[in-house]
Amino acid sequence: MSNISYYGMKTIVLMKLRIFIKEFQYSIISPIISSIIYIVILGTIIEFYGLHNSSSSFMVFVIPGIIIMIVIQETYANISETLIHMKQIGSFNDILMSPISRIEIALSLIIASLLIGLIISIINLIVISLFFEIYFYNIYRVIYYLSITSIIFGSLGSIIGFLSYTWDSQQSFFNFMIVPISLLSGTFFSVTAVESEWKNIFMLNPFYYLVSYFRKAFVVNESYDFKVDIILIIIGFFIVYTTIYIFKKGYKVIY
Repeated sequence: MSNISYYGMKTIVLMKLRIFIKEFQYSIISPIISSIIYIVILGTIIEFYGLHNSSSSFMVFVIPGIIIMIVIQETYANISETLIHMKQIGSFNDILMSPISRIEIALSLIIASLLIGLIISIINLIVISLFFEIYFYNIYRVIYYLSITSIIFGSLGSIIGFLSYTWDSQQSFFNFMIVPISLLSGTFFSVTAVESEWKNIFMLNPFYYLVSYFRKAFVVNESYDFKVDIILIIIGFFIVYTTIYIFKKGYKVIY
């Protein structure tokens, strides 16, 4: 453990957070506006068509989904865009030549993704709470699922940013993988509303359970299946391990 460059890792994490705060128009304000737009549109649809339920509110159901969706998209985009930008201006070479291993670089970026995901979610929850009452019946579960989400998609962002040279590659993965996952994992709907022939497909999607269990943390007296938590941890560990392996391998990562 004495060989780990804690100072170097801290420097990279602080550098990423500094960039995150400096570019607040894109990293903080933009996700807030997106959340508000979704809420306004869905709220208008509910009022216009009279889609009310005496036992629960659809907005209470959908708000956790919106939060997870924003965290998924932003943790991926934030890290991947930073790495590609650093490659283009040449500063990524400086990090690779610094006295810190590539494993430590990968872990630093994942830690930064975790912090960014938590910051984004907290800010969005604060803003949304100005319009709707939000109750945290299991705050530990809220933090747990937000952390897992940030780590998984921050790691994916690190992989794509590490291997890509152009914005086209980064955006293609975003459009064909990240967006479908964030929108089709029960963000705005329950699996009970899906036709039976499609239900099995959704039930095999691990990210559906990630969204669903995060939503349960906002509902009183909900039960959890610890098998799902174990599966999510295994998926997170596998993606983090893959990220570390790719960074360590380091094949053609710079021009």
